[in-house]
Order: sequence, then C-alpha cells, then structure tokens
Amino acid sequence: MNYPLIFEPTFRDYIWGGRRLATVLGKPLPAEGDFAESWEIVDHGDDQSIVANGPLKGKTLGTLVKDFPQDLFGSKPATGTFPLLFKFLDANRDLSIQVHPDDVMGATLDPPDLGKTEAWYILDAEPGAKVYVGLKDEVTREALAEAVATNKVIDCMHVIEPKTGDCLFIPAKTVHALGKGLLVAEIQQASNTTFRLFDWNRVGADGKPRPLHVDQSLNTIDFERGPVEPRVPQPTSDPVISRLVTCEKFVLDRWKLEGRKSIGGTDKFHIVAILEGKIRTSHAQLDQALGKGSTFLIPAKCGPIQINAVQPTVLLDMYLP
Repeated sequence: MNYPLIFEPTFRDYIWGGRRLATVLGKPLPAEGDFAESWEIVDHGDDQSIVANGPLKGKTLGTLVKDFPQDLFGSKPATGTFPLLFKFLDANRDLSIQVHPDDVMGATLDPPDLGKTEAWYILDAEPGAKVYVGLKDEVTREALAEAVATNKVIDCMHVIEPKTGDCLFIPAKTVHALGKGLLVAEIQQASNTTFRLFDWNRVGADGKPRPLHVDQSLNTIDFERGPVEPRVPQPTSDPVISRLVTCEKFVLDRWKLEGRKSIGGTDKFHIVAILEGKIRTSHAQLDQALGKGSTFLIPAKCGPIQINAVQPTVLLDMYLP
C-alpha cells in the first residue's frame, strides 16, 4: 500500500442539505434531492470508504486497516478502525443544537463508540450565516434545562458570524450547531454519536418532530467550557503551512501553495483535501488533476509525494499528533 488513495464519496441526504456539494465542490450527487454531507474518508461500522484507484480499487478502508496496519499507520500504533473521519457539509438549513460525548462516555453506549472531537473549516459563508459554538459565559445546567423547557435554548448559545477561511475547534462535550448558509470541511473522530438538545421545533421527512436527547445532552455538556472563537492560525517553520488545530485526536494544517512541494513522508498517514485551486502529483497511481473538493489519503508507507500547484492552491493536511 505505497501509493496515495482516492476513495468514492458517500452522500447523506439529511433534511438540512442542499446542492452545493455538486455545484461548488463537483461531487457526483444524484440528479434529484438535497444532500447534506459527503463522507470522503470513513471507517465506521457499515459506513466504509471504498478505494477508487490503483491495485487496491474496490477495497474498503476497514479492510486496509485490518490487512495493512503498518503500511497505513507507520510508527503510530495501529487501531482497530481508522480513527478519523473527513467530510464536507452543505448547511442549507440550520442544524440541530447538539453535543457529542467524549471517549469515556462513548465507551458506555450501546453499541460503544468513540467520542467526537471535531474541527470545522469554513469554505463559504453566505452573508449573515451563523454558527452556534459553546454556551455563553456562566450558563449553568439548571439555566439550560430551563431554557429547553421554555424554548429559549438559543438565548444561551454563543453565536458568531464566521467568514470564509475561519476554523473552529469543537472538542467533545461542547454544545454547537452549524447555521444555514455555510459550506464546511470537517475533520473529526470516527464517531457518529449525536445528542440533539434543540431542533428548531421542526419536523422530519416523515412529518413528525425529530427525536431530542435532552437528558443525554445535559449529562454530556461541559458547562465549564464557555464560548468558542475562531482559531488564530499559527505560523510554522514552513511559510506555506499554518497550524490551525493541534489536539490529542488530530492535527489540522492549512497550506497556501504555489509551485511544487512534497507532502507526507512523516511515517504516519496524511489526509489531504483541496479547498481552492488545482494540483497534480508525481505518482503514477494518482496521475490526474485534483481540484476543489478532491480528497486523498497518503498511507505512511507511501512516503512523501510531490505535488505541483498548477493554480494557487489552498489545501488541508490532517494527521495524527
């Protein structure tokens, strides 16, 4: 497994989606319907990315983890599943106000799951689009419970209007939601456990209110955490690369690239997502132009690959700490 892997995206048609995964990111959505998420790299139970290029074409990511752990992870300890999930989201409507458990709480669920720490990168923000990220200072469990009962949850939330290029880090146990009008890239732990605290009093596709998980949410939220603000990009030793997030679950870097540069070769896997521009690589198994919305995975065994930005390019590089 010594070449960069492209996977077939899988799409989620949640009620808050739209069509920008196709119109902006070039995803091959079905001709009809609204789609909320494109899961680019995932190994979570039955949700499996399938290799779309090279000798491993047709294999699932879960199979690669099982059959080629050292090739994939390098010197990092192999895990039973691929630990990260990368996706694009089209928020055509507000998402529910929600919270995710941490690893300790996730392990107690039936079935057990990882916690979900995540980070958002804002690809596009319509004027006035909002994110709901963390509670206002000094909101207590009792105050939030009262707000749920009186339909005033939003009054407790810290609300900001992000701009294109902003990054927000959402540790597990932080209450949050994306607002309508946002196109987002998200890196997260490979978990799909969500507790809904508030869903805007709307109904699902079946005409019934979607279920809420008020008690689970109140038991999960870290009431000491407070508001979340956009990350300040940190310079690195390489002027092309800015560090957006470093945490125990992942590292998220942003590259602003013109010309040629190598990526990978750090004895660990790298997830690479193209946000603007276009690149070509020097590798025979990835001999194609990759533009906005393209994602690939560089296994540890692959080593560094050369990429050439044929247009000024912005990309995300994501890997384990």
